[in-house]
Amino acid sequence: MSAISNPHPAPAAAPTPVAIIGGGPAGLMAAERLAANGMAVTVFDAMPSVGRKFLLAGRGGLNLTHSEPFEPFLSRYGAQRDRLTPMLQAFGPQALQDWAHGLGVDTFVGSSGRVFPTEMKAAPLLRAWLTRLRAAGVRFEMRHRWLGWDDATTPTAQTTATRTDPSSGGQSTSPTDPAAHPNKRAARQRLRFSTPDGERLVDADAVLLALGGGSWAKLGSDGAWVPVLRAAGVDIADLRPANCGFDIGGFDIGGFDIGGFDIGATDDDKLQTGRADGIGWSAHFLERFRGQPLKSVAAHFIDASGKHHQRAGECLVSASGIEGGLIYALSAALRDTIAAQGGVTLHLDLAPGRSLERLSAELARPRGSRSMASHLQGQAGIKGVKAALLRECLPRSAFDDPGRLAAGIKALPLTLVAPRPLDEAISSAGGVRFAAVDENLMLRAWPGVFVAGEMLDWEAPTGGYLLTACFATGVAAAHGLGEWMSSRQGKARG
Repeated sequence: MSAISNPHPAPAAAPTPVAIIGGGPAGLMAAERLAANGMAVTVFDAMPSVGRKFLLAGRGGLNLTHSEPFEPFLSRYGAQRDRLTPMLQAFGPQALQDWAHGLGVDTFVGSSGRVFPTEMKAAPLLRAWLTRLRAAGVRFEMRHRWLGWDDATTPTAQTTATRTDPSSGGQSTSPTDPAAHPNKRAARQRLRFSTPDGERLVDADAVLLALGGGSWAKLGSDGAWVPVLRAAGVDIADLRPANCGFDIGGFDIGGFDIGGFDIGATDDDKLQTGRADGIGWSAHFLERFRGQPLKSVAAHFIDASGKHHQRAGECLVSASGIEGGLIYALSAALRDTIAAQGGVTLHLDLAPGRSLERLSAELARPRGSRSMASHLQGQAGIKGVKAALLRECLPRSAFDDPGRLAAGIKALPLTLVAPRPLDEAISSAGGVRFAAVDENLMLRAWPGVFVAGEMLDWEAPTGGYLLTACFATGVAAAHGLGEWMSSRQGKARG
């Protein structure tokens, strides 16, 4: 969001009462609510069209929300549950489904409790939504990349006010808090945009920022707003990957014990795993099993605070480690544990339906002339990528001991050393801290500027929770902006 090279931006265009910057779900929902209340709204977006990431989310089936009871639903928001609860109570899972129905989009609840449009795709819903918005008078300005504010209307410029002291005949400069002295602010904010035709200035009475987080930069969520708001004095938590995969390091096959069985390995054993360098997957394993799903598994680990995390689901082998729904659900705790201690050992249970004792007994049966692969499949149901993963991670000697092999199946240790980069993540954590906004999501450092969606410092797992909170914060910010505008207009009339 650095300034572009045009030293002479075009004169400010006709002012808009409300400028919404960002055309994702949060921004569009805010636009709908404000337009419904009779406000003139313009949506600005850097991309050629709005809803790019929303459309991508619907490529494999648009998971709008989740049907689980409200209390468990709220628990998915972790540390920010209390902050988000009032907004989700005002516009939660049922309200979101009702809204979709109002657009002519029917929904259904899948076997996992997730809620999808009947047609599964995002495009029909987005088309109907944009038709409604345009009919309500919402204007769209595409290919407008927000650069920040004109110097005359930045918070830093306005928090240093020049005061004249008649008694001394001189001038003195002292800091002024715009939140405490809103009338010291300019009547309008002057926004700077980079466009294909050069820099453009736009005056607005109020601004709602819904620029997304920092994942999927090519779709518009690039986090370039962070330095702009930090320069304006807004407290922002660093953006971090959320719902992401992880890189693996060396496998901790020495001294591992479960249920009395020690998988401990000698130096020779460590050289007999599939990897030559001890880091990442072997070339042979990747060539055959990259992208393969690990179905019906469970994962558990202990975080930096000593808390035990456990979850069942599916994941898949990636080029550098492991990813997928099961890993995404654990990703926040995994990421934070890696940040705290440099790595974390994740244990995979490849046969969650069988006890350690049962597996040990089954694997101890004579295999005769059958290969180990046939024995594993016949006695433990382990085949394909699961069998290959055992070969990749366990010392060769473990396959000669039914107890050690069973222990490896029940708790295969993978050392995770780093989350995948932010731009590869499904979503991001971090953003504008809730302490930096009031109960209406208005920046305390700058009245008249509201924030919604993934720009705020919260995170949630996949499963409809992300979209629901984006919609809910858009509704909440629109309500706050409307109240603020009404208050200003009332004071002007008075």
